[in-house]
Amino acid sequence: MNKLWRGNARVVETRGGGEEERGGVSVVLAHGYGASQAVWEKLVPSLSKRHNLLLFDWDFTGAGAGKDDEEAYTFGRFADELIAVMEERGVGASGAVVVAHSLSAMAACIAAQRRPHLFAHIFLLCASPRYINLEEEGYVGGFDEAAIHGMLAAMESDFDAWVRSFVPNAAGDASAVEHLLKSFLAMDPTVALKLAKMIFLGDQREVLDGVKTPCTIVQVKADFAAPPSVAEYMHLRMKGAATAIKIIDSVGHFPQLVAPQQLLDILAGVLRLREEAAAAAEVTEYDNASTVEIAGGIDVSM
Repeated sequence: MNKLWRGNARVVETRGGGEEERGGVSVVLAHGYGASQAVWEKLVPSLSKRHNLLLFDWDFTGAGAGKDDEEAYTFGRFADELIAVMEERGVGASGAVVVAHSLSAMAACIAAQRRPHLFAHIFLLCASPRYINLEEEGYVGGFDEAAIHGMLAAMESDFDAWVRSFVPNAAGDASAVEHLLKSFLAMDPTVALKLAKMIFLGDQREVLDGVKTPCTIVQVKADFAAPPSVAEYMHLRMKGAATAIKIIDSVGHFPQLVAPQQLLDILAGVLRLREEAAAAAEVTEYDNASTVEIAGGIDVSM
């Protein structure tokens, strides 16, 4: 039996008293590589005023039961785990807004194709379907292949030293370095390396072709891991979905930590639109039900 790849799932219930006071839209926060659910803590107080939130940890943080040694990490398996935790916690029955950071973004794209009813909207936060450049196709992922293999070799040689050199670039701002050092160093080095190979050597661009769920592609202006060119590529490739690009004027790969208010402002705009759409759908459903009731009633005309 496959072991869980996630754990510590929790639902943060809105502080609103009833459905009318809540936004009526649940929000799922799925963290990325090197992080844990703690990466969202600056967003939770604001979001929980109107929305139920689902947070959890992927197993590379040390959560869950771990995985069998012979199992390889795959985006498809992460997608299945995302679906499972949403269904187990009763989130997404009416369509959730899923904020998927880094590696979770591609998992969410796959999951939305497998269970489209669970996903009302996806925030692809600092996402990339491929990190290695392809000069012959004009694709700029941000890294050449030699640089990626050099990074993986450094991880294998001395994981602690690699983390301490990598994290300041990933954080982008000194205020986030301590938080990220703690979460990166919490990863088992062997697991971290296997997962890094899946992420940085992979190519998930074909996944984008099947996405039908509306998406907001949120990139950071100066993110060394996922440059704005990747956002433009994703926007153009996702022809089957309504997409929009939003750029956060900040640095690094973790805007939840260094630019939380900018991220909240973008989220608020989409959540407001989802609330309005849900309210309009309820009115339409009520009007349709009333029409049916009248049509089936007693004719009292003279």
